Amino acid sequence: MFTGIIEAIGSIRAMTPKGGDVRVYVATGKLDLADVKLGDSIAVNGVCLTAVELPGDGFWADVSRETLARTAFVDLKTGSRVNLEKALTPTSRLGGHLVSGHVDGVGEIVAREDNARAVQFRIRAPRELARYIALKGSITVDGTSLTVNAVNGAEFELTIVPHTLAETIMADYRPGRRVNLEVDLLARYLERLLLGDKAAEPSSNGISEAFLAEHGYLNK
Repeated sequence: MFTGIIEAIGSIRAMTPKGGDVRVYVATGKLDLADVKLGDSIAVNGVCLTAVELPGDGFWADVSRETLARTAFVDLKTGSRVNLEKALTPTSRLGGHLVSGHVDGVGEIVAREDNARAVQFRIRAPRELARYIALKGSITVDGTSLTVNAVNGAEFELTIVPHTLAETIMADYRPGRRVNLEVDLLARYLERLLLGDKAAEPSSNGISEAFLAEHGYLNK
């Protein structure tokens, strides 16, 4: 679990395709790795990854086909800046909201404009996530816990203050950029509970191999 409060900005040092998935090396910048051990979780742009090697100035992690298919991780390349947060502990301050590190969908930045010293972003979410996004509710964008300031259909607005712009990768955002979205955890579980007996009925959720092949993660 995480809080959505970004601890450092890191960068992708290497991405190595491995039989349909990928191994990634993340340089962690100012993130303190002194208390991190093999098997620990670190959120990278809101994606919970497991550290499998710790060379000293970063960590290696394996990114599954599921993650490549369902997040904007597939858009990253060597040199890309990323938001980083270590998993919370029982003594952590919950400065944001409860974040699982399991991305629900990929949104798109559709507008950016200055708002005094802040920056206003408008983001379009996938239609199936629109019902979870509420005015003044919480949402996670690339791992950052944020408050929704306006909602119009599947689009929502965020007002980002200078501190958040400086401490996350949001200063890099421009229209057309894809971002990882995680909706409020409580809303997701509440919906499941409300399904009652229908929750036991099967549903289809296929992952497109064509999508993975297009981005170079499958051998042709």
